[in-house]
Formats: sequence, C-alpha cells, structure tokens
Amino acid sequence: MSTAPVWSVDPRTGKPREQVAAEATDQEVDEAVRAAWAARGALADRSVRAALLRTAAELLDGAGAHVVEAADAETALGPVRLTGELARTTAQLRAFADVVDEGAFLDVRIDHADADRTPPWPDLRRMKVPLGVVAVYSASNFPLAFSVPGGDTASALAAGCPVVVKAHPAHPATSELCVSLLRRAAVRVGLPADVVALVHGFDAGIALVRHPLVAAAGFTGSVRGGRALFDAAAARPVPIPFHGELGSLNPVVVTEDAAQERGEAIGAGLGASMTLGVGQFCTKPGFVLAPAGAGGDALVKALTVAVSDSEAGVMLDHRMRDAFVAGVAERASLDGVGAPVTPGAGGEHTVSAGFLTVPAAVLASPGPHDLLLEECFGPVTVVALYAHPSEIGAVLSRLPGNLTATLQVSAGEAAGGSGGAAELLDSLSGLAGRVLVDGWPTGVAVAPAQHHGGPYPATTSTSTSVGATAVERWLRPVVYQSTPEALLPVELREGAVGVPRWVDGRFFPTPPVS
Repeated sequence: MSTAPVWSVDPRTGKPREQVAAEATDQEVDEAVRAAWAARGALADRSVRAALLRTAAELLDGAGAHVVEAADAETALGPVRLTGELARTTAQLRAFADVVDEGAFLDVRIDHADADRTPPWPDLRRMKVPLGVVAVYSASNFPLAFSVPGGDTASALAAGCPVVVKAHPAHPATSELCVSLLRRAAVRVGLPADVVALVHGFDAGIALVRHPLVAAAGFTGSVRGGRALFDAAAARPVPIPFHGELGSLNPVVVTEDAAQERGEAIGAGLGASMTLGVGQFCTKPGFVLAPAGAGGDALVKALTVAVSDSEAGVMLDHRMRDAFVAGVAERASLDGVGAPVTPGAGGEHTVSAGFLTVPAAVLASPGPHDLLLEECFGPVTVVALYAHPSEIGAVLSRLPGNLTATLQVSAGEAAGGSGGAAELLDSLSGLAGRVLVDGWPTGVAVAPAQHHGGPYPATTSTSTSVGATAVERWLRPVVYQSTPEALLPVELREGAVGVPRWVDGRFFPTPPVS
C-alpha cells in the first residue's frame, strides 16, 4: 500500500526541498508502538535512563551545526534563535537526567506496620511508576525544544516511558535527524533503539492516540487539532491522559499609574515581545488592557515606533502565513477597531507586524468583537483602551484560560501603595498558569519551579510541559501492601540508597539507616 510522500519545504520560497519520508500506514504505527512497548522494561534502571538523556544531549550538541542548519532550512527561524533553542533543548535533557538521579519524582512514602493502631495498619509502601508508551505530537514553532528531542520526550523518558513521536509537517527533515540521534544515544547506553520512534502523517497521528498500547499523549499546537486528539483520547474504550497545549492570548493589564509613570517603556517592551520570532511564540502577549488618556497615548506611540521598526518576517509555513493575513484582516474590519500599524502581508512570502486598538467597553459583553479575544498566531496584538478601571474586570471575566498573564504596575503599586494591584494580580492568577509583574512573557525558563500550562484552552490538564515537575504527567502511584522485601521495587526496600522518602510521617532527604 503506497502512502503520500512527506516533503521538506522551504518557507522562504514555498518550494519543496526534498522528500524526507512517507506518511506512516496504520500497520507501521502499530509496529512502532508495539516495538516501543516491548522496550519499556529496558528503561526500568534509572541510571540507564539518566545516561540516555545525557548521551542524547551530547550527540545533539555534537551535531549542533547540522541540526541548526536543517531546522533553519525548514522553519526560517534563523541560526541565532535556533542555536539558543538547541542549547535549551540539551540543557533540558540534562536537567531531566538530574531529576532521574535525584529520585524525588518517585514520591516514595513508607508507613511501617503498626498493630497498636485502631484499626491496625499494614505495611504500606507507595511510589510512582511509568504509565507506558507515550505519544508525543511535535510543535511547529519549536522544532527542537517542543518537538522530537523536546520536553515531552525528555520528561517521558525520564519517567521510564518509551516514546513514539508524531512529526510536525513543518519540519520533517529536522525530525528525522533528531530521532536518529536519540536512537543512536539509546543504543550507545545499551537500550533498544525503539525506546524512541517517529511517524509522519495526519492519519498516523489519529492512529497513534487510538492505539491500545499508548498510555498517554503530549501535544503542542492549535486548539482545533489538539481538541480533536483530546476528544479521541477520551473516546477510547480505555481513555488515556492527554496533556495538550492548545492556545493562549496571554493578556497584559497596564494600570493607570504604570502608564503615567512609564508608558513609553511599556510600549517599547510590548513591541519587542509581540514581534519576537515573528510573533510565533506560544507566550506572545496578544491582548493588552491599557488606560485611555495620556499614559495610554504614550504607550501606543512607543508601540507604534517599535512595531514600525520591525522587519517583515517569514512565518513557519505558508498555511500559517495565509491564516495570519486573513485573521488580521477580519479583525481590523470590525467597527471601532483602529490599526495604528496595519499588520498583514509584507511580501509574497513574508508578513509585517502590526497592532489593533479598540475601546475596552465593546469587549465587556458578547458580540462580534469577541474575535479580538481569540489568539491570532503571528506578529499582532490588540490594545483595548479602558476609560475606567471597572472595565478591566468586565473584560477579564470574559477571557479564556491562558499560559501567562502579565501585570504592569507603578513603583508605588509594587511597593504596596495605593491602587488595586493586588486584586488585579489575584484576578490574573485565575486566568493563567504563570503570572508576571513588570516583565514580558516570551521566554520560558527551564527551571524546577516553572509552570507552563493553564486553564483550558491553554492546556487540557493542570500539569506543566516545562520544568522538573513535567515528569509527573507520565507517572501513576502504586501502593505495595505487606509485600516481602525481595519482591519490592528497589526504591521501596529498607536498604535502598539515593532516593528521598517519607517514612512514618517524617521526610528523609536521603534514606534513613535501617
């Protein structure tokens, strides 16, 4: 049975570069999943998992020039941006290796038998175990950090789960290169290459989420595509967890005092953030509530300068470019919407950045302007100008869930002076998984305390896809009751070393001496 070829396309010209692979058949998806399932036992040893992650990072770094060249040819993101993304990707792999070594993610808890309790307690030993094969759906805008060697793959392998990745059609050659490096890393540390596999094609993605041996899925992409897969995961005879990142408006609220104090600086910062990467970051600030009046005027003026000075850019592919051009045109045509800098087509293959303005009052109740409250992927933001602070709450109450929310305050408000900054911050925390004050949301630090997620449609679960706790998505707890020592997992035995644990209600950073 022949399947459609998979081509690598140059987004700078729209022309095919090379045929990379063919779309996977249902049989090929089944073979990839079954091979991954058969390899899951090989990942049981945590020291081997850590070695795999570090070796993968080493091989990616070693092939860095080739990886960056391949990714730039397919995404037009540029060598500087992609070199930084590769560094983030390999640092992430090493960070998860450290997580595996440390072992706290296992959440080991031991309650020894206690016959004196009423009723008596048996011996109970609890830890988290891997779910099984994880399906990973690559993102278009991060061909490395959120794709084949990215956070979903790294965290799943750290948890002990084999991975089958569905490649994004925007960068298939980069995906093939990266999976070859990960599979080579697996073999180098003594694991089957099939702990990581790759498939191509839309139908393959559907077959993957429906496969009975797939135990969980991670997705980064559009609301439409993510919701379809989420529904498929829930409709299975045995539903599975689906951790999807679908879309985010990333609202910004600028207080009157902040605009009066530093409106020009806020406008310049907003312009830099919303045009970064041709506006293709999932954390791009796409909606801003700013005061009408002098402070807001200074913000809009500075934003106009910053956006006007930005160069036209190439989006990830022509489909996204066309959607951006159509989306901004539809928004700009709404009554009362202004365009100080008109966003749209910058050339045959490029787009130009811009922003729209609208009175905040028209967004306080349902109507045709609700389109402005939906994400538009690309270099555009909407500035809603409020005449009175009461309009802020009215508009915020109508926003969907987000990855981030930002509050810009004055020095006095930051120090706890007059104003309702604390109340605004509380309102924003109900809308997003990461709340910033006097900063910009583009850029997500890969840190232990990071949370990259938020209420729907930002994500379909309460977990994070960035940071150390991302590993928790691919685990489930199991309690062993009255189990002989020799039959227990190594981490639950009395003499186990190197795993933090709770024992009889007390926390031990390192295991107590038995």
